[in-house]
Amino acid sequence: MEARAQARYVRVTPMKARRVVDVIRGMKADEAAALLEFAPQVAAEPVRKVLQSAMANAADLGDADRESLVVAQAYVDDGPTIKRFRPRAQGRAYRINKRTCHITVVVEDRAPVRPTGRPARPRGGTR
Repeated sequence: MEARAQARYVRVTPMKARRVVDVIRGMKADEAAALLEFAPQVAAEPVRKVLQSAMANAADLGDADRESLVVAQAYVDDGPTIKRFRPRAQGRAYRINKRTCHITVVVEDRAPVRPTGRPARPRGGTR
């Protein structure tokens, strides 16, 4: 069984939110929530709220055991960018991009699977 939750238009940059989401993907949901509660990143709080919402959705949908829930999918999409201007010297203006993101977490009732690691990237250069 699968349950999902989504937070839209979160005022956190997508790159910073992806750093947090990459850590919890594949973990047990309870362990991920505990980890996010004490994580120093700003994006950890909205990701934790979305994770807890997905866990509550799983409890509402059926007889899912809270201890057996696993973060099956977790991803961050770009939201709209709010554009602002900051005055600079000599009458100039610089653009300030205030980025937003959409956070999605999917939990499943199964055994946890941790990724073994990323494959090594090929090095650039000619040989």
